[in-house]
Amino acid sequence: MDDAARARDAAREALADVEPEQLREALDARLADAAVTPGVLSLVTARALDPEVDLSGVVDRAAGVQLIYEGLRLTRTVAREEPWVTAPSAADIDADMDILAADVLVSRGFSLLACTDAARPAVDVVRAFGRDQTLRDRDGTDAETAAALDRNLEVDALELAVVAGTTAVGGDPPEELLAYARDLAADCDGEFPPAGRALPDATADRIADISDRAVSATDR
Repeated sequence: MDDAARARDAAREALADVEPEQLREALDARLADAAVTPGVLSLVTARALDPEVDLSGVVDRAAGVQLIYEGLRLTRTVAREEPWVTAPSAADIDADMDILAADVLVSRGFSLLACTDAARPAVDVVRAFGRDQTLRDRDGTDAETAAALDRNLEVDALELAVVAGTTAVGGDPPEELLAYARDLAADCDGEFPPAGRALPDATADRIADISDRAVSATDR
């Protein structure tokens, strides 16, 4: 099984007990076609740092990162489209379902990371998202600034992913690794690749190289 399938299946499994059935089906359909770059990066990071790692012990972290990102991304979409304002009243039910789905995604993601060293960084991601969206909605915010504030979510999601992957094998990510996560997000320009393409092929080698240099620097 490849990392994209692992991350997606773990995220869907984490929602398998959600009720009512209509909500669970809506969540599952959303994850079925979602870009899973954050979840995949968690897995790639853990394996790059420890090639012998048992990924079965990392997939819940990957799922947690993925669910938080997907929930916040959905929240951002609803906030931008304002369906209650722009759509007929008959569409209100769909919009309400999207808000409920976003809440479930984020809360279930938190529950998966709650007992890990990625828990606090996950809280920071949600807080940063709230601040960014508040700033974005202020009068006078120009289009360029608004777009930059929106893109911060992808940056924060990939930083959280490397934190989740690194702490899964017993360490903290060096600053260079966090910077690399930010570079990956910048390359995506606010939109992760489609489901079949999560990360560049050289990502694992780059992460391993960064880790090796960080260890060497610490040993000196």
